[in-house]
Amino acid sequence: MSLQKFIKQAISPWMETEGPDSDIVLSSRIRLARNIDAYQFPSIATNDESKEIVERFNKTFVGKSYDSDLKFEILKMDELQPIEKRVLVEKHLISPQLAEDSAFGACVLSENEEVSIMINEEDHIRIQCLFPGFQLTEALKVASGLDDWLEEHIDYAFDEKSGYLTSCPTNVGTGMRASVMMHLPALVMTGQMSRIVPAINQLGLVVRGIYGEGSEALGNIFQISNQITLGKAEEDIVEDLNSVVSQLIVQERSARETLMKTSGIHLEDRVHRSFGVLAHSRIIESKEAARCLSDVRLGIDLGFIKNISRNILNELMILTQPGFLQQSAGGALRPNERDIRRATLIRERLIMENRDNVDDEGGKTI
Repeated sequence: MSLQKFIKQAISPWMETEGPDSDIVLSSRIRLARNIDAYQFPSIATNDESKEIVERFNKTFVGKSYDSDLKFEILKMDELQPIEKRVLVEKHLISPQLAEDSAFGACVLSENEEVSIMINEEDHIRIQCLFPGFQLTEALKVASGLDDWLEEHIDYAFDEKSGYLTSCPTNVGTGMRASVMMHLPALVMTGQMSRIVPAINQLGLVVRGIYGEGSEALGNIFQISNQITLGKAEEDIVEDLNSVVSQLIVQERSARETLMKTSGIHLEDRVHRSFGVLAHSRIIESKEAARCLSDVRLGIDLGFIKNISRNILNELMILTQPGFLQQSAGGALRPNERDIRRATLIRERLIMENRDNVDDEGGKTI
């Protein structure tokens, strides 16, 4: 399979567009946790109950939609290979828990991969909507519409005082997690993230790495999300998160301006060195690749690097993960083999981008 064809098949359609403030906010996500009344939570449900829930979804919702643009298909975890499940995790379409622990789990996925519904993860239902850029309010609108449509066919576990009942007490209430993925290299370089994170935590929000709880902030990418789900309406939670994210956007842009004024030449040198590593390495580990990709993306945003799309850096943060590398290779790879393949894929992707620009403009681009 050619690299171009592989990328086309691997990247979610929603990732190919840019949303508001996409120089800093990579994506916005709304996740709603729901359970079906009269069924035990997944952690204690019988195998027959879990199977019944999956088949109920398959019969009721797959191939149908409340919206003409959202048609669904079902992916059953026991029918997928380990590499296929890992790819879904790397695309943020399912959680590691669903991939690893749920023998009778499934993912109901829209054609554009903007919407995914995890079945029999920690809860019976986890609705997720992903949008490019800073679009939490828009993601909430879609998630709420889908939630209402599901509720027409399902009796949710709900209490008048507590709200939606969930397997984990921290999700009781709205059952909602709102989050944004942010690229904050300047705040890291200027040392401001070390004081910003505790301040954000005091506001009832949490800062995590790129793959959520317990993960590292690879490539200076941070996930900011709410912790409180009880006692606040969904719209209020989103409004609070919107306010904090807006402030972080202002602070990141200010930090970039400061770096440009105080050490512009050093920053430019760092960006081009990182580009050189990506363009010429024959072996590269994931952490070094993420660091260099972060530098190059910042260089594109600041105008140090011309004629390279910001989107290909988004692609490479996904495509250089272990699952994708092994999928492109057609089988399992040892760590050293992954590092070699990662370097090759990055080089080929940069060459492809440069070739496309030459074809479009009829001359050199870098």
